[in-house]
Amino acid sequence: MSVAAAAPSSGYRITAPLLHLSDAIAAVLLAADLVVVCVSVLLRFLFNAPVEWSDDVARGLMVGSSFFGAASALARSENLGVAFFIDRLPSGTRRVVDSVGALLVTIVSGYVAFNAIKMGWLTSGQTSGSGLPLEWTFYPMGVGALFMTVFAFELFCSRRVSDMIAGIVATGIIVGIYLAWDALAPNSVPSSQALMLVGFFLTLFGGLPIGFALALAALIFIWVEGTLPGVIFAQQMARGIDNFVLLAIPFFILVGYLMESNGMSVRLIELLQRAVGRMRGGLNVVMVMSMVLFSGISGSKMADVAAVGSVLIPAARRSRQNPGGAVALLAASAVMAETIPPCINLIILGFVANLSIGGLFVAGMFPAALMAAALIAVSIIFGKRPAVTEEAEPRSTVTGLWTGAIASFGLIFMIFFGFKSGFATATEISAFAAVYAIAVGSLLFRELSWRGLAHCMVNSATRSGLVLFIVAAAQSLAFILTLQQVPHTVGDFMLAISGSHGVWLFMLMSIVVLVVMGSVLEGAAALIIFGPLLLPVAVKLGIDPLHFGVVLVIAMGLGLFAPPLGLGLYGACLIGNVPIEQTIKPIMGYLGLLLLCLLVIAFVPVISTALPHAMGY
Repeated sequence: MSVAAAAPSSGYRITAPLLHLSDAIAAVLLAADLVVVCVSVLLRFLFNAPVEWSDDVARGLMVGSSFFGAASALARSENLGVAFFIDRLPSGTRRVVDSVGALLVTIVSGYVAFNAIKMGWLTSGQTSGSGLPLEWTFYPMGVGALFMTVFAFELFCSRRVSDMIAGIVATGIIVGIYLAWDALAPNSVPSSQALMLVGFFLTLFGGLPIGFALALAALIFIWVEGTLPGVIFAQQMARGIDNFVLLAIPFFILVGYLMESNGMSVRLIELLQRAVGRMRGGLNVVMVMSMVLFSGISGSKMADVAAVGSVLIPAARRSRQNPGGAVALLAASAVMAETIPPCINLIILGFVANLSIGGLFVAGMFPAALMAAALIAVSIIFGKRPAVTEEAEPRSTVTGLWTGAIASFGLIFMIFFGFKSGFATATEISAFAAVYAIAVGSLLFRELSWRGLAHCMVNSATRSGLVLFIVAAAQSLAFILTLQQVPHTVGDFMLAISGSHGVWLFMLMSIVVLVVMGSVLEGAAALIIFGPLLLPVAVKLGIDPLHFGVVLVIAMGLGLFAPPLGLGLYGACLIGNVPIEQTIKPIMGYLGLLLLCLLVIAFVPVISTALPHAMGY
């Protein structure tokens, strides 16, 4: 059910104006959010005059921006899905499965739009704690989902008429079989929980984008049970992202795009190439160190992979290095960087598991250093010293490179100083980091134009819309699981096993679960569903929650970049323009090394806990 596979090659002629409008709305809402947060912090800090309504406005703007951004991403077929299985289907079967998937995306989008708008109507006259109307959150969400429905319907209609009819018939047959079964032998019909689980995995492995597979799973339960109103579904989706903490995600993603646009990324990489590029395995060492630096600035791992890969993968080709091996190391470096702050997945885990985000940031630094040292050591031991003719000519003077490096390190210092000083929250720091990147690009480097800034805003809104839509959908499914007392059942089961076999077995089981689910799901979804399930059990067993959180995030990262299902690996291959088959052998070696590092981190807790305990977390 790969919606991406069906994007019309001729462009979006019918909905092109609507797509431009969706881009503009998402970008304007994101820019307004940035202004609201920065002004609020300055008024509070400089004049001791906090703006009471700023948090509510910022959250509402984020919900609207997320859904319009997700709509734009759907129009461009940028949604992530597992294509490994459907790529092996016969072409005729594949087209029918794709049509079913596009139809399901249209149905889910329409259901979200209808119920979000209905929720806005139902909450008319109600206000938030600061006195702002509640419908201001639901109406933009509903209109964004309505745009999403139009784009999804056009993607469905872009297929052959025969494929569309086959998709409608196949979907109707599935629904008809269930209705007939329920009417003729209701006692033998599988439970709503079983149908939800089966529906989720069938649609996920059928290529349906992950966010829609999660949302559809929750809807299957709601439709089969028939006791929950649809507005509850929309309410839970909004609740999943209606939190000030999550605003750090679009802001840090914006920082990543700004760095690429304003010249910071190129300057840093060139400086590293001059410093260590001539040593044995120098290009690989530069790649690992670049990912370390960029992960300390941009919260988005795919933005980091794009920034580093777009410069160093072509350099690997020029130096006659195996591009498959270079992409594999790039992906492994992204796994290593999962716990380098400010990481989006650490922010999400802190939010859903009620952990200190600053504490998670600090706890992840030594584990990341261990993995980075392992990757650098392997790069040097098995690498070769490049010939003089193989080095790409640097494009900037040494002075220019150091200027860029100092500006970049200033951004890193701002992030860590903000956390330690308590001057601002993670969200507020991310907003000032974005403003800093804009100022550096436009005033210092003079490489960031108004057009470039607008492009960064659109890209950031789209990318963060993708991530936050998955978070919203995962929240709706997590709500259903909570209603069914799944967390309680899983907790009792894990406690019973650990009580008879020891804490080490629980830790190993948790790692396996997150590696497997991290490869099947996008990272945020895996953490949202399994973080709250496993963390309370870990605390009962005496495991430090910050330590366990770091272990979960690394395990999820291993799965995210593991073949054959890891969506992160597919993204790295697309950026490096390398077939995934060329990366499988080298990536398995790197992932094996990182798995050994993870086991050391898991069973030597002091690696994760020493620094946060020393800093008072």
